Amino acid sequence: MMNDSPPSLMSDSAAEESVLSPDLVHSTRTPPWGMVTILEEGTHYRINRIMIKPGQHMSTQMHYHRSEHWVVVSGTAKVTCNGEERLLRQKESTYVPMNTPHRVENPGVIDLVLIEVQNGEYLGDDDIVRFAEEDAPIHG
Repeated sequence: MMNDSPPSLMSDSAAEESVLSPDLVHSTRTPPWGMVTILEEGTHYRINRIMIKPGQHMSTQMHYHRSEHWVVVSGTAKVTCNGEERLLRQKESTYVPMNTPHRVENPGVIDLVLIEVQNGEYLGDDDIVRFAEEDAPIHG
């Protein structure tokens, strides 16, 4: 007998189980500088929508177990990665390797919106090393 149901489009690796409960996907937190919404998460990746208010920035930080890729959806991002500053505009992106101090700020007058893809063996919040702004290696 033939199976009339459509074939699955997902490979075994793409069908990996989410590490977040369904309640946490699309959950949003609102730090003072903007907003972070989790769009999707799997075993070794997380996709976030990040909004940074004009004149604001995320803390300078680094991670031992994950890298990040940022794509600018709207606005302008001033990205500092391992001591190098660069401006990114809509449709531009950058890669932040593991073990690299980094920061993103919004120098513009409209909200900065990024899509962030985190990738690594461990994505826990305790893998965020935050630098005090005066101690941040990106400023020196």
